[in-house]
Amino acid sequence: MTVVGVLHPGSMGAAVAAQARLGGAEVLWCPTGRSSETTERALRHGLSAASSLAELIERADVILSICPPEYAEDVAVEVSAHSFTGIYVDANAIAPATVACVHAIMSRTQGTVVDGSIIGSPPSASKSTRIYLSGPAEALPPVASLFAGTSVQVHSLPGGIGRASALKLSYSSYQKASRVLAAVSYALARDYGVEEELLDIAQGRTTSYLAETAYIPKVAARSWRWGPEMGEVAIALREAGLPTDLAEASAAVMSQWNDLKDSPSSITEALEHLHVAPDGDPG
Repeated sequence: MTVVGVLHPGSMGAAVAAQARLGGAEVLWCPTGRSSETTERALRHGLSAASSLAELIERADVILSICPPEYAEDVAVEVSAHSFTGIYVDANAIAPATVACVHAIMSRTQGTVVDGSIIGSPPSASKSTRIYLSGPAEALPPVASLFAGTSVQVHSLPGGIGRASALKLSYSSYQKASRVLAAVSYALARDYGVEEELLDIAQGRTTSYLAETAYIPKVAARSWRWGPEMGEVAIALREAGLPTDLAEASAAVMSQWNDLKDSPSSITEALEHLHVAPDGDPG
């Protein structure tokens, strides 16, 4: 039986790890320093608790790193400190340059890095999710096999590390920035009392995020994670010689919602947090 370690089981990480367990793998996680919510989530998904990070790393054949992007390098440093020599899948929303840093970190202990990107919502019995993989050709099939027959659809990309992350950020740079732009549009329309008219216009364009006003509070609650992801988008764009303004501006807008972290809110509350006082502080 393949042993998989997941670092750290947030809503996406736990759901993806659960699919690997359904595929026949034993999935370990480390409770040390994790919250009660994380513990409940791991138990609900049937993950097995390791006594320590050292035990998880020693036993795991494959490690899945699925965490907020700003912690990706720190997690790699933790794992490399325990001389992991298996397959390390960095499935975080990070720039190709950041993946290269992770690769350099893991190379110290001869660990094999696979670049991964997750597209979609957390997988479940009723909802499928895509994972794109790139990296050493011999390392991709063992990772793909973890999810055979599950709700995770694996797509392998030719070429080395960085391609999967580039795909993720190419998608994110539009998908997440569009959500932010929709929120700003509604904030402006609301200030002038024309939000119903804006919604009427948007509903004539069924593919527009402007028609999905109920999603705005979800964007606000997730911006503590999405903001750093847009910072990684900016890194990727800068490397390619493309404008970074929208990505950087989106991250700045998302910072207005930092105190709504994972908190349910109304559309009105989410839009109010977008207002900036004349002195530049949130109004």
